[in-house]
Amino acid sequence: MAEQFSVTVTVRGYETDAQGHVNQSVYLQYAEHSRWMILDAAGIRQADLLAEGVGPVVLETTVKYRRELRAGDEVRISCEFDWDEGKTFRVRHEILGPDGECAARVDSVGGVMDLERRRLVADPRRPFLKLAARPELMGL
Repeated sequence: MAEQFSVTVTVRGYETDAQGHVNQSVYLQYAEHSRWMILDAAGIRQADLLAEGVGPVVLETTVKYRRELRAGDEVRISCEFDWDEGKTFRVRHEILGPDGECAARVDSVGGVMDLERRRLVADPRRPFLKLAARPELMGL
C-alpha cells in the first residue's frame, strides 16, 4: 500500500478567530492547499491543466471539526483520492494537530471541468493520467 500523501503548515495568527483558534473557513484552505500540493508532487502544474483546457472543481465539501488548532501549531494535512466510475471523484483529508490527533476531517466531491464547454469531463482520471509523472500519488 502506498504511503499517504501529506503536507505540513504552521498556523498563522491571522488564520485565527476571536476565540483564538483556527477560523472554520481556513480548514477548507488547508484542504485546498494539500490538493494542489499532491497535484504538484504528481507532476501536474496548474498551467498544464489550463493548457489542456481543463480544471479541477469542488462540487461538495463536508467538514467535521474535532479539536482546536491555535496560532503556531504545526499541522499535517493528508490528501487521498478515491475514484468513482462516473464524472466525479472523492478527496479525503485528515488535518492533524501537533499532538498527532485529528483536528478535522474534510471530505469533498470533485470533478474536472472542460473550461470551454463549462461541463464536467466524462472521465476525470484521463486528464490527470495524461499529465502526471507520478499518478500513483493520486491513486491512479
